[in-house]
Amino acid sequence: MLAKRIIPCLDIRSGRVVKGTNFEGVRDVDDPVSLAKFYNDSGADELVFYDITATVEGRSLFTDVLKRVAGEIFIPLTVGGGINTLEDFDRVLKSGADKVSVNSGAIRNPSIIEAAAKRYGDQCVVLSMDVKRVDGRFHVFSKGGREDAGLDAVEWARRGQESGAGEIVVNSIDTDGVKMGFDLEMLTAIGNVVSVPIIASGGAGCAEDFVTLFKTVPSADAGLAASIFHYKEVAISELKELLRNNDIIVRR
Repeated sequence: MLAKRIIPCLDIRSGRVVKGTNFEGVRDVDDPVSLAKFYNDSGADELVFYDITATVEGRSLFTDVLKRVAGEIFIPLTVGGGINTLEDFDRVLKSGADKVSVNSGAIRNPSIIEAAAKRYGDQCVVLSMDVKRVDGRFHVFSKGGREDAGLDAVEWARRGQESGAGEIVVNSIDTDGVKMGFDLEMLTAIGNVVSVPIIASGGAGCAEDFVTLFKTVPSADAGLAASIFHYKEVAISELKELLRNNDIIVRR
């Protein structure tokens, strides 16, 4: 069995790490470079870097901040925000990313997943999905969770895998920042149709939520969180010890 991964997330706006609730009420947290270094030294398995307003503002991702972050860490770095073309993939990878996360860009142009997988390898292509319940169904949202894309999330995940995405991040808008636990129902539904690694995102409020995630949704390969790590509510080293004590394999 592969070790489960613990992944902090840096949501970047105007060069700063920010955090909100249900994708709203965003507030300032910290400097991304110092926070990235902290996570690198604290035992995080990977790091995710999202330029959260790039798509809405119709611009490319800020690579200056990305380069500074990449220069401070030695763990895998996934980067997303404003990824719309293969040139965007190329620019971000050359700036220090190990994997590129595509969200709204794939909704507008699904063929970018296959094209990027063929050029860079599927291990570099991450399909990120912002998902919310609408009339009892899981809908994919675009533009930072602002717009219903009219796509069924389970079907979109399956299509993403078939197109060549090597990993899928499932961001639950319903549980984002609420700190009441991961969206187990949503994750189970998507895990039932894909075999590539799934990163669960949205809802972690305590270390025990990760135990529940991995015990309840075996297809979840990683747990991603932001505020509980940013505000030092949960230490990654202590979280991993708790997981090991619950017979969940994690990296040292």
